[in-house]
This record gives sequence, structure tokens and C-alpha cells, in this order.
Amino acid sequence: MHDNPQADPATNFALPDHRVISLTGRDAVAFAQAQFMNDVAAVTTGHWQWNGWLTAKGRVIALFALLRIDDENVWLLLPDADPSSMAAALQRFLFRSKVTIAPRGDLVVTAAFSAPGVASAARLDGSMPGATELDMGAEAGPRRLRIGGPTERSDPAMVARWTAFDLCHGLPRLPASQVERWTPQQLSLERLHGFSVKKGCYPGQEIVARTHFLGTAKRGLALFEADAPLTVGDEVFTGDTPLGLVISTVSADHHHLGLAVLPKERAPEALSIGGTPARELPLGDGLAR
Repeated sequence: MHDNPQADPATNFALPDHRVISLTGRDAVAFAQAQFMNDVAAVTTGHWQWNGWLTAKGRVIALFALLRIDDENVWLLLPDADPSSMAAALQRFLFRSKVTIAPRGDLVVTAAFSAPGVASAARLDGSMPGATELDMGAEAGPRRLRIGGPTERSDPAMVARWTAFDLCHGLPRLPASQVERWTPQQLSLERLHGFSVKKGCYPGQEIVARTHFLGTAKRGLALFEADAPLTVGDEVFTGDTPLGLVISTVSADHHHLGLAVLPKERAPEALSIGGTPARELPLGDGLAR
């Protein structure tokens, strides 16, 4: 569903819903390690990981790619969250940390459905003047994402195709209505290696660790396709029984896709969403970093 015979896969297009926050200063890595849910200290310079910020109750505020540019520069690539609001919220936890937190409106984000030149898996390519490139590909095909560099045209169809690729590989895209609702386990973020249960304390860590070690995560992500557009917040039904909620949707290349949080243990029965029959699809692998 990601192929488009009329589009050159090497053509760059803008990703206007992706923005960047920079953490700069001698305590940048330590601050990120104390606030975010994955092990930042384990990321070596020139690499990146999936990460997120949680409430004290272990609910996801934002999911992002964390880039360790060097020992004093960490970038957060936000697919959905507003960078100004998040930067302001992070400021409240600085205390005496030597860190400058700033939304980076000067760093445009572009993408293409072609393989990166140097970046591979979690290794960044910082060799381009004024730009950093990430490998966002998976088994379904190559993708490259570039932070910095020239501005490219906006193409809603290509952006929708990019989002569809994310959803098909279990990367939830969280609109405002789904912020602070779900734990990392309910979003199946272990598929992305997106959180740690072994590192030191961070907001929500107790909830995440207890859920992991007690094996109490009873819900996770499921991918669906329907014959009509899906809506975030729609309930997923089996017969007249509601099972869960749709949290991410996209329509791309005549396919209507959605991610829902559902019980992991459920009977293989016919499902519907918003009165429309829905077909469950297998989640792809390959976006873990």
C-alpha cells in the first residue's frame, strides 16, 4: 500500500507534523536520562532511539525519536506533540541543571521513500552540511528522514503514506485526544524498544516496571483496515460488545487504517468500528531501534 507508480521514491517532501526540540548544555544527557522513559545513557554519540515522556501515573505525554548528537546536544524529534508546549513543560523540571531547552523552528523535517546514504538502523548520518539523516525504513521498504537542509514542498498524499507506514509497523501517532491516556505497554512500545524497566528513576517508572514484572499488561495495539475512514475515539466492537478504542488513523492510497488498544486475549470474532466491518492486519516489524 506504500507504492505509488506516479511518485519518484527519491523525491523529498515536507513532514510538517514533525518538529524538533533541542536540549543543549553539559547536563543535556543527564536531564534526558532523568525525565524520559528509555535509557538515554545507553545511546552513543551519533545514534538515536525511540523514547517518550510520561506522567507520574505512567501515561504517555509524547512519543519521539531521541538523537544523541554529542555529549552536550540531544534532539527530540516529535511526530505529533507541539514543541513549544512541551519545551515549556520540560522547563519546569530543570532546577539547577545546565541545559537550554528550545523548540527548533529553524530545523525543517523532510522525508523520502528511499534508502538513506549513510544512516543505518540507529546510526545517524551527520555528514551533510546543516542536516542530519535517519534511517526510518523497515521490511516493507526504505525510508529516510532528514532534519535540517532545504525546505521541500508539502504533499498531503505523501505525508499520509508516511503515516500509514508508521501505523502498519506499530508506531502510534498520538493526537491531542490520546495524550496522557495510555501506558507504554498498552501502546506496545516494547516492539520499538521504546522504554526501559532497568534504568534509574524517571516519571512513571514505578508504574511501567510494576506492569512489566508482574505481567499485568492485558491490552496492546492492534492494526485494522476498514472500507471507510476511521475516526480516533471510535469504539471497536465484536457484535454488541465494545473491546477498545481507536487511537490513530490515516487514509492513504485508498486504504483506511487504524491502530486500536484492545485486550491481548480475545476470541477471533468478526469486528466492526463505527458500524463498518474491520479486518485485523498483522503489525510489521522493523522500526525497532
